[in-house]
Amino acid sequence: MRGILFVLLPFSLLAKSSFITPMEYATSLYKNPRGIGCHKCHGESGEGRVVAKYEHKNEKKSFAGPPINSVSFNDFFISLNVRKNGMPRYFLTQKEIKALYFYLQEKKREDGADVK
Repeated sequence: MRGILFVLLPFSLLAKSSFITPMEYATSLYKNPRGIGCHKCHGESGEGRVVAKYEHKNEKKSFAGPPINSVSFNDFFISLNVRKNGMPRYFLTQKEIKALYFYLQEKKREDGADVK
């Protein structure tokens, strides 16, 4: 048994620290950070989308998630940590916020948009 441990130990030290890529992690976080995925309100690539249309006091209105794929990291970070109407509070770690921002930037690249 001890011999097997010594044989496998070097391989475990050389193995990557994660079984998923940074993009896979970011995608899973964007799709389901804490129950309600960002894509439900902000679209697959953060482009924003209308979530619901309704009428209030005979006036047609809509509830929409704004575009988030062109904001600076600082504004993105602040938006995730400030309570806003309709935006759930996720209590994300800095690592998770960076991963979400990474996801949005990668999606912009995939979509062919200019990344600042």
